[in-house]
Amino acid sequence: MRNSTRSGVDPFIVMDVMEAARRAEESGRRIIHMEVGQPSTGAPRGARAAVRAALERDSLGYTVALGMPALRRRIARLYGEWYGVDLNPERVIVTPGSSGAFLLAFTALFDTGQRIGIGMPGYPSYRQILRALDLEPVDLPSAPENRYQPVPADFEGMKLDGLMVASPANPTGTMLDRAAMSALIEACAGAGTAFISDEIYHGLEYEAKAVTALEITDECYVINSFSKYFSMTGWRVGWMVVPEPHVRVIERLAQNMFICAPHVGQVAALAAMDCEDELQANLAVYRRNRALMLEGLPCAGFDRIAPPDGAFYVYADVSGITRDSRALAAEILERAGVAVTPGLDFDPQRGHRTLRFSYARASGDIEEGLERLADFMRRR
Repeated sequence: MRNSTRSGVDPFIVMDVMEAARRAEESGRRIIHMEVGQPSTGAPRGARAAVRAALERDSLGYTVALGMPALRRRIARLYGEWYGVDLNPERVIVTPGSSGAFLLAFTALFDTGQRIGIGMPGYPSYRQILRALDLEPVDLPSAPENRYQPVPADFEGMKLDGLMVASPANPTGTMLDRAAMSALIEACAGAGTAFISDEIYHGLEYEAKAVTALEITDECYVINSFSKYFSMTGWRVGWMVVPEPHVRVIERLAQNMFICAPHVGQVAALAAMDCEDELQANLAVYRRNRALMLEGLPCAGFDRIAPPDGAFYVYADVSGITRDSRALAAEILERAGVAVTPGLDFDPQRGHRTLRFSYARASGDIEEGLERLADFMRRR
């Protein structure tokens, strides 16, 4: 049987790096993982306890497509606690991870062939999901002086049907402040361009609070997840906030595409939102790791880095070292036993000269990884 042309998406290179690291570990080597954006901490203790209790009393079958009402209400309350936004819980849709939210958002907002701008460097799955839906991703190369975030001038004069932004961003960790977010929203509103804000790294900020698009407008789609700040990657629960007239559209799509997000994950997510002490302790680990990276990477020779305001990544320009970041990443894995991600995942045009370092692991691993990187660069 033939495959569709829509299925011809690119591989996710970081997964290839993970597989190479797994093979190295299988051979007996100790590998320091700086390649994957996954918290080293697991689901909060309160979340795990809630799941154990639920399994004793409930079969955990389907929930309604929009998600458990209690979870939707609690997410809406979070917007008041974090941002001072009074959010109607009816606008909150619980999804199978943020990936499910992207599928729902792109399907609800765009027709075949429409053009969606995405900042480069950016999360590679945006581009691949858009292609799989027969939509056209439009790369918007962002500039270092703009903190690798898109600005209205990057798409001035273009006909875009949508714009996708992320703050804090993957792979750079940079954030949009209120003025920068407002400028993008205003530019999109003036051009009739749908605005989608990926906010899955909110909560992981170190010097200033991230701005949600909902502080500025209700005419947007906001996507978030329990994977990062709440340390629940494998539970596959995310959420999206949409304008009230769009709720029923999303509900019909969700009913048919997913039925619902995993019930057990929703139970865990509801409890996790009240585990603030543990979550802040996790954040303290990432804050220490960030400080280690900002000191250790330049000492090792990786000194051209984007300012990591949030998330748990450092994005480095390595053009002074190599013109082939994929080969350099393979060399670092082989000779130093440190797994890092080449920038080609995030920027097909310029990623051959960048690397992404994740500091989501335990601080001891980060310290050891930095020592290995420094030794590798001295001997290279």
